[in-house]
Amino acid sequence: MNGPIARAFGAVRARLIDWIAAGLGLPDHRTTLDWIVRLFFAPPQAGKPDLPRRWARIMFLGVANQWGVLDPRSLRAWIWRAFVRPPRPKARAEVSRARETLDRIERWLLPTAFFVRSIWRRAEALLAMLPWQRWGAALESGTERIGHVRWLLPVVAAVGMLLWAGVGASPLQAGGQVHFFALTIALALLVRRFPGRLPVLVLATLSLLAMGRYIIWRVTQTLDFRTPTEAIVGYALFSAECYTWMIMTLGLIQTAWPLNRTVAQLPDDPSAWPTVDIYIPTYNEPIAVVRPAVFAAQGVDWPSSKLRVYLLDDGRRPEFEAFAREAGVEYVTRNDNRNAKAGNINAALARTSGEYIAIFDCDHVPTRSFLQMTMGTFLRDPKCAMVQTPHHFFSPDPFERNLGTFRRVPNEGKLFYGLVQSGNDLWNASFFCGSCAIIKRGPLEAVGGVAVETVTEDAHTALRLHRKGYTTAYLPTVQAAGLATESLAGHIKQRTRWARGMAQIFRIDNPFLGRGLGLFQRLCYGNAMMHFFYGVPRLIFLVMPMAYLFFQLYFINAAATTIASYVLPYIVLSNIANSRIQGRFRHSFWAEVYESVLAWYIALPTTFAFFSPKHGKFNVTEKGGRVDEGYFDWAVSKPYLVLLGLNVVAFLAGAYRLSFNANGEGATIIMNMVWTVYNLALLGAAVSVASEAKQVRVTHRIAMRVPATLLLADGTTVACTTSDYSTGGLGLELPADGIALDGGQALHVTLSRGDRMFHFPARVTRLAGRHLGLQFETLTLEQERQFVQCTFGRADAWLSGDDETEDDMPLAGFKEVMLMGIEGYARLAQGALRSVRALLALDRARY
Repeated sequence: MNGPIARAFGAVRARLIDWIAAGLGLPDHRTTLDWIVRLFFAPPQAGKPDLPRRWARIMFLGVANQWGVLDPRSLRAWIWRAFVRPPRPKARAEVSRARETLDRIERWLLPTAFFVRSIWRRAEALLAMLPWQRWGAALESGTERIGHVRWLLPVVAAVGMLLWAGVGASPLQAGGQVHFFALTIALALLVRRFPGRLPVLVLATLSLLAMGRYIIWRVTQTLDFRTPTEAIVGYALFSAECYTWMIMTLGLIQTAWPLNRTVAQLPDDPSAWPTVDIYIPTYNEPIAVVRPAVFAAQGVDWPSSKLRVYLLDDGRRPEFEAFAREAGVEYVTRNDNRNAKAGNINAALARTSGEYIAIFDCDHVPTRSFLQMTMGTFLRDPKCAMVQTPHHFFSPDPFERNLGTFRRVPNEGKLFYGLVQSGNDLWNASFFCGSCAIIKRGPLEAVGGVAVETVTEDAHTALRLHRKGYTTAYLPTVQAAGLATESLAGHIKQRTRWARGMAQIFRIDNPFLGRGLGLFQRLCYGNAMMHFFYGVPRLIFLVMPMAYLFFQLYFINAAATTIASYVLPYIVLSNIANSRIQGRFRHSFWAEVYESVLAWYIALPTTFAFFSPKHGKFNVTEKGGRVDEGYFDWAVSKPYLVLLGLNVVAFLAGAYRLSFNANGEGATIIMNMVWTVYNLALLGAAVSVASEAKQVRVTHRIAMRVPATLLLADGTTVACTTSDYSTGGLGLELPADGIALDGGQALHVTLSRGDRMFHFPARVTRLAGRHLGLQFETLTLEQERQFVQCTFGRADAWLSGDDETEDDMPLAGFKEVMLMGIEGYARLAQGALRSVRALLALDRARY
């Protein structure tokens, strides 16, 4: 290979020399070689001026400075090797020369990249210094001008919109569209590597640009249909796409710059702190679920004379009244259950007097620092009416348990509590979520108490507060944790209630209408409500390929290659932008899985609530149950199975047409088959979620590493560390030298809360190496309270709850969703086989 390499390099060298010769006006390359040798390497002749060498040295210094080469002699050596010395015959020499050339290119690129990065960091630092919260409130209310740059923002916005419109609306042929795709994707892949929020804005702009081009093309080129049937199908798809474009745009506005509010300090004198009532509403939950919440509420760090805990029992159960009396908290009930949870809270509001009301669902356990973290915000902003903190769950929801993604993939609610609410907070639009929040009594009474007209009384109450001119705040630090829904059926029931309630608010108290809200408040509320209308669009996407594969209806009037040239930039850039914006809170393609599971069940309630908003009732989410045996939920999965079967048949129909009756439409058939395969993967993942995994624990194990001490019967003490805990026991890590313990052996374990130590009786249940499992003996009520406050109620109990969540990688997310779909079919086969065996066993039992 040395010969060809040498000849190629010689040819390149000859071309360079000819180019230099033409530039200098020299007759041929031999004369040029002689000139180069005399200029750079031959000694000066006696009696002649050394001007050429001086000019050469100046040129060397200039080029060396541009390339970052400090010693001009190395540049001279490179010129000698490149233009004068013949190439060496060894391949290693060629590799070395290529490496040297790349090194010099790198020396030019690295300073340039460093310069760009330094400018980028300066811009990021400047943006970080700007008062975003005040500006957000000023922009959405129009009540305050933004310093000396108030004239600059409209100008920049107008210029940006004109440029965006020009680029977005420029017509391109298919080849030009492909070049646009390649350029924007390359730019997006480069920008996403830079830290900070400025790259997020750039990616969002690129995503909107690709979406805008796609929208213009769809509107102007694809809506010409041959028959009324095609028009109906085509406009159904177009309407579903319009919905996704609207939600995507509002979502980018809502989440592009989350506020990430910090904690406001309280006055040093506790006597100046206000009085607080803690409400724990309950209806039909078991008392074992409620007890930890009550005990933790009693341990909240606040002056005892300014704090009262109320158990609001809408179930009117004697055992709850007895427990409240024994625990030392107030018990409140009423004669009816009118207006469900909202009515329960309003009834207590009339019978209590605290200046502030903290509300926790009965399965949410607050930390001791809850009030000290939240109350300073009210004192800093007298107009603040509500402070919301995240809902965090220490047990897996049905998706996490059935798919095995707990603490590895962010759960369904993480996006809302990790990103959306912080984005709302920038525009003074964060809203009440029903629990883990504190509300100021005066503003709450001014709006007539908790709203009762809809089944999402929490968001509706916040909307009324904002209409009255009050502000709200969202503190992203987890200050309480609770139980997730145990079964997919319960999860669907809860999400259906949320969807129905948001549709009711949208219908009877539309945020886009009426007074009292700023522009961005309207957009944030509107997006939160319209998000729950995704049921019908998602179902349209799941069935649309069948229109062509079954009936040969052309719902997009364009060639398949043209469709791909417009839709691929839109999809890819949207996923890159969403991965950068949402990656910590939701992995790529998982939103499609969640929506596919819930679409069928929320489509009808949201549609019905939109036209008849007064119908529908509040339902309580069941918590604290267990799944004794794994099973396949055939009742819940029926809609998925029907859609799955139809998509399978559609794929087979497409394969038949592609093989025997393509009629020149092979590309269109393949495009619809690929779409069908993607739908089959999503439906397979939905079926996989419907395969309920076994869950025998009612008390869930929670990771915790704090010092502990074992007290043995003979008086020996052993220092160790906890590994996990539940209300029924502890897991401990013993010292390296170990200790001899027998199963069932009685002992005591000591935990601390601040500078106080508490002892709990326990028995050994297992010892595996250094890991010791303990089960508590019967604890007194006081010991149970102490244990909850030492574990669930610790100030840092939930600060590291999501440390194990993996980073998002779009291709990895796509692969995982596809594998989940395949696993869903395997679980479906196992469930069918199990059901057949059960039927055969039942028949044998009858006979």
